[in-house]
Amino acid sequence: MSTVTRFGISMDSSLLDQFDAYISQKGYSNRSEALRDLVRERLIHSEWQAGTHETIGTLTLIYDHHQRELQSRLTGHQHEHNAMVISTMHVHLDHHHCLEVLAVKGQADAIQRMADEMLSLRGVKHGKLVMTTTGEYL
Repeated sequence: MSTVTRFGISMDSSLLDQFDAYISQKGYSNRSEALRDLVRERLIHSEWQAGTHETIGTLTLIYDHHQRELQSRLTGHQHEHNAMVISTMHVHLDHHHCLEVLAVKGQADAIQRMADEMLSLRGVKHGKLVMTTTGEYL
């Protein structure tokens, strides 16, 4: 277990008021918890931007399954990158549209390239890659 270190922060009062409003809105019990989460968020973002650590995330796609060969192309990308795709979920939204969520794990830069390839396919109407950390470096 790590030790806790206390330290002080100087902050403009209007910025502190905004931070306290954020804390209240998000339901934090104190400033320390909120600050720890903000620091973790920035560290995770830096880890992901570096592209060299193993990261995890989700790739969410909304697409028209009537688009010619799109389903085959999406499946092909998943097979091509099978070491990174650890799980998928497929949902039929209506007669034309599907939701697909891929759980992914690997180096951030490789995951980003795979996501860009899939998101740019004709017939993919919307998508988003959400990356986080395995927690190994926090």
